[in-house]
Amino acid sequence: MEFRNSNSAPKAIGPYSHAVKSGSFVICSGQIPVDPSTGKLNGTEINSQTEQVFKNISAVLSSFGLGLNAVVKTTVYLKSMDDFATMNAVYAKAFGDHKPVRTTIAVKDLPLGALVEIECFAEVS
Repeated sequence: MEFRNSNSAPKAIGPYSHAVKSGSFVICSGQIPVDPSTGKLNGTEINSQTEQVFKNISAVLSSFGLGLNAVVKTTVYLKSMDDFATMNAVYAKAFGDHKPVRTTIAVKDLPLGALVEIECFAEVS
């Protein structure tokens, strides 16, 4: 196994790695909408926060030479299902024609008061 942290993604806020490569998969820890340059949440609306989450996921994947097209599974955690449609529109734009399997879960709270967190599994070709 190979554990990795990306210098282009926000620093982990706990004792964990951004991702691990195990066999032919890269498993990414959940990313919240922290701007790596400020260390603070990017925006207060679900659309800007979801966009930042995808920037962070892309930074982690790129440290393995991968892009969003390598993602095979995501789990989306939302503070409110009222934000589902807006998150889904940003999600669809980020992935385009690529449609990994997904689970979406509403949760009571997320770290730093974020509205969204997304984790993913990607396959190394």
